[in-house]
Parts: sequence; C-alpha cells; structure tokens
Amino acid sequence: MNRRELFCSAALAALASAVSRPAGAQTKAGRKPPEDKPFAEHFIALQLSDSDPKKQRLVLSVASNLQKAYGQDKIAIEVVAFGPGIDLLRDTSENRQLVDSLITQGVRFDVCGNTLDTIEHETGTRPKINPHAIEVQVGVGQLLTLSEGGYTIVRP
Repeated sequence: MNRRELFCSAALAALASAVSRPAGAQTKAGRKPPEDKPFAEHFIALQLSDSDPKKQRLVLSVASNLQKAYGQDKIAIEVVAFGPGIDLLRDTSENRQLVDSLITQGVRFDVCGNTLDTIEHETGTRPKINPHAIEVQVGVGQLLTLSEGGYTIVRP
C-alpha cells in the first residue's frame, strides 16, 4: 500500500469512527456525553446562587443563546441552582414557562437537595419545585462533578 492509499484509508477510518460514534462513547476531549445528548461537543454548567430576577433571566438567556449558537444536539447545558438560586425552580416562579421551554429543548435543571432540606427545616415546609427539575444532593458538589467531567462552569 502506498502513502496515498494509507492516508486515505486512515482518513476514512477516522471519519467512520466519528460518524458512527455510539451513544455513551467518549468525545475527542475525553468527556462522556450525557445519554440524552450523545452528539454533544460542548459542555457547560451554569451556576445560579442568586434569587435576583435579573440573574435568573440572564441564566435563561445564556442557555437559550448557547442553544441557538451551537444547536440543541451539539451542546449539553446544565443549570445548577442552590441557595437562593433555587427560586428560579420554584413551582410558582415567574420564569416557569421559560424554564419548561428550555427543558423541552434538552437543558437540564438541577436543584440542591441540601438547600431544600434547610428550607424545610427552617419553615416546616419543603418548597414546591418544578417537577422537571432534578434534585441533586449538593449543588456545589454537582458543579464539582461536572467540572471534573469536562464541563465549563460559568456564573453569569
């Protein structure tokens, strides 16, 4: 086999590998895409620890803009809310429709279980949270896990 044939063969093998990457396979950066985003090439976690409505809208805007810029299938976005930031994910949030819309587009919203436990302990009632939000034990721990898994952490 001459150099040209060897090069073409290697190029075709690389292309076939990239196109037929099975769900759960490692990306070129060594990250394992979430099961619901098998073709994701970009990974970002948005931290929300403020109850300020402007910050909440900013986080939602950033998530929406990233979806538009990269395409829903090419980016995995996870919003991690803890402390006062969980207000975005309360069942009665003024941004509920925007959150639900982003969820249908594949954005994941995590809510800190420790924060929910603390509020329940202090008030006697556990806050009602958007049923599509995923409770994680420790919000900051979730950010750490995502960071260690190759996600870029951004606090808008």
